Amino acid sequence: MVTHFIFMSSSYSLGTRIALDFIVKEASIQEELKKDLDAIIEQCGRDVSISTHMIQADEETWESVCKADHFFKDVKVIENLETFIKLIQKDRQLNGIDVAKYILAKITCTQLKLQKLVYLCFADYLCDTGKLLFTDKIYAFKYGPVVDTVYKKYKEYGYEAIEEERGDIDSRDVFEMPAKSRILFAEDGTGKIVSIDKTLKKYGDLTAIDLVELTHKEESPWRKTYKDEETYLEMELDTIKNYHEFEIL
Repeated sequence: MVTHFIFMSSSYSLGTRIALDFIVKEASIQEELKKDLDAIIEQCGRDVSISTHMIQADEETWESVCKADHFFKDVKVIENLETFIKLIQKDRQLNGIDVAKYILAKITCTQLKLQKLVYLCFADYLCDTGKLLFTDKIYAFKYGPVVDTVYKKYKEYGYEAIEEERGDIDSRDVFEMPAKSRILFAEDGTGKIVSIDKTLKKYGDLTAIDLVELTHKEESPWRKTYKDEETYLEMELDTIKNYHEFEIL
């Protein structure tokens, strides 16, 4: 029999679970495994989702591991620690579409309303933590703050409700779970979910027009940034933070 020691996590960019597989031939490998686990935690964060497994299989191959326990079926084995860490690091950061999908799983939105809610979630998290909710830049468009990637993905819906990330009314939880899991995997995932939910509770019942009026107020970051319909300027983080910290609805 062969002893396998396995580190496992998830890769949302690959769309599958990932694993590092070590063959345990002598007791001294324990210290090496601890160093590798410490490296993952140090580079990916203490709240990173990592599980460890020890399993007896007939051979050193991954196929024999899957044969011994079907739990490991469809898991992608990563060749080395460096690649494993890089895959996890990539998913520890969110983009605007990750947040948009979570919002759409909870609230019916047109693309205009979605843009405003994504922006307000970003602004609230920035004010609360001083950190970025997601990596995308925010631009000042004619109808308010816009995350370019979210706009490109959903603009075809125009003024119609976006149904892509939302299923039947009786199956909302099913559609929310993957979007929520994606955010929870990110750095400070729990804090980000709490912040987003708080923002949606505050603004989610407003109409798209209400939200446009809100983001277009005098002295708002959009008002200070927007120039004209042909010029899309990036909204500065300090401008967003300084305004929304003292925003009054």
